Amino acid sequence: MKANPYFDPRKPHRARTGFRNNYLRGGIGGSFLKWQWERLRHGLPKAPAKDYLFPAVAPDRAWLAANRSVTAATWIGHACVLVQTQGLNVLTDPVLSPRASPFRFMGPKRVHAPALAVDELPHIDVVLISHNHYDHLDRDTVLALNRQAGGAPLFLVPLGIAPWMRRIGVTNVRELDWWETTTFGKLAFTFVPAQHWSARGLFDRCQTLWGGWAVCAVPGEASSFSFYFAGDTGYSKDFEDIGRHFDGFDLALLPIGAYAPRWFMRGQHVDPAEAVKIHQDIRAKRSMAIHWGTFGLADEPLDEPPKLLAQALEEAGIPADRFLLQPQGETLRF
Repeated sequence: MKANPYFDPRKPHRARTGFRNNYLRGGIGGSFLKWQWERLRHGLPKAPAKDYLFPAVAPDRAWLAANRSVTAATWIGHACVLVQTQGLNVLTDPVLSPRASPFRFMGPKRVHAPALAVDELPHIDVVLISHNHYDHLDRDTVLALNRQAGGAPLFLVPLGIAPWMRRIGVTNVRELDWWETTTFGKLAFTFVPAQHWSARGLFDRCQTLWGGWAVCAVPGEASSFSFYFAGDTGYSKDFEDIGRHFDGFDLALLPIGAYAPRWFMRGQHVDPAEAVKIHQDIRAKRSMAIHWGTFGLADEPLDEPPKLLAQALEEAGIPADRFLLQPQGETLRF
């Protein structure tokens, strides 16, 4: 493996052979072949209950297109959320293609269509990318957004992803390290640590960085609304660090799915109970559940994450309206 071109001995997450996590030493997960064999033996994942209905509504496209004054968040699907604040339209990890895969004929297929297609979105000003896995960084969606009417959005990406962007023709891109901040309009975007990994092929593991995004109004703005997007992550002390660094968040976009089996997924994907811990660690006033119900990425049934989230909230004494199971397509207004 080539030496990491971003290697910096002063920054422990930048090793010679690639990026690494702050609080996890060694590899993430376990034997992929063992996991696949267990899935085959036990017929996993199990299908959802027969009476299960994925929570989805038709979005108010006209309102979303016209809105430049009301702070709002709309779950488009999986880890993709449209956040409208400070007059800007911000989109997280847009993957609107039929599959989360390098191939169009195989790989995880969408169970539910996205709430909006690319050409149905309002003009996007900023796109936040958390890492380069195929269910978070999709070439076709990125290219479609880059061609949107009115000009390309600004793509904010982790270290190492800008060269990939430029190779496919996307030039309006800024690359950030953990704890670096950039501004656009009236918003400040800080790239923060998460516990995960990266790869798009067989030989590029951990050669690009991963993380989440903390978004706040720039100092002096009348609105102080802030939000946090976790991307993909296992549970770690990183969230205590984020909680200490920021003065809480009005909204957190937290993953609750793709967590089973725990022996394989624990280091890289939180389960609903750990998502509730993140909600507490970062002192979110309200959270929205994402990263569930869209792709069959792990062993839990697609309808299980909401049940375990409700149970975890009850055990933690947190009202359900503090951690929302927002229907796909419905707009939460602040």
